[in-house]
Amino acid sequence: MTIIFFIKSKTVNIDRYNIKDIPGSSGRLDVISRCILSAILSNNDFERNVQIWVFLDRYGTFIFDPAFFNYEIFPKNELLFTDYFVKFLQKNKIEKDQSLNMLSSIKDSEMNIIEAIIHFKHLNYNLYILNEQGQDFFKLFSKIREEENTIFIIGSQEDEYLYSKELSALKLPMLSIGNQSYLASSVIRLLKLHLLAL
Repeated sequence: MTIIFFIKSKTVNIDRYNIKDIPGSSGRLDVISRCILSAILSNNDFERNVQIWVFLDRYGTFIFDPAFFNYEIFPKNELLFTDYFVKFLQKNKIEKDQSLNMLSSIKDSEMNIIEAIIHFKHLNYNLYILNEQGQDFFKLFSKIREEENTIFIIGSQEDEYLYSKELSALKLPMLSIGNQSYLASSVIRLLKLHLLAL
């Protein structure tokens, strides 16, 4: 199966970015970085059937598709990855030549999260919102496992958009992986563990 994760942030702001204080100086870009790495990295390679789309209110929409990256040079730890991502975002505002950046293969999109959801609905993807009040994921596990193309919309440090009128109007099913609160990156790892296991 192919899995795509959507995550959105309105807080990421790299105007005062400092590598010595990534959480405090980037609007919690560290949370987004952890989610990206959790999604596309496997034990010793990329997850070939997984993508993550990152919707940053201030900077645009970015697609992390392992098919376009070189695993050998890809920054695999959170600190290094975040630093390269910040450089990518800073340079992206000025020029498109990213040839010296290890993340130069990031794709971008003009679609915001609502437009992307509608786009993939038209392509017959199965879309789910991850929410603690949703249906029990494990009761629907067999059905979801049989789906070919699935998108999970994950809340980050601020979840207002999960309850927005625009998103509610799309009437997407909500799933819960339990009563316990998990970090977004942990949710991604749990879903991969269950859905991609042989």
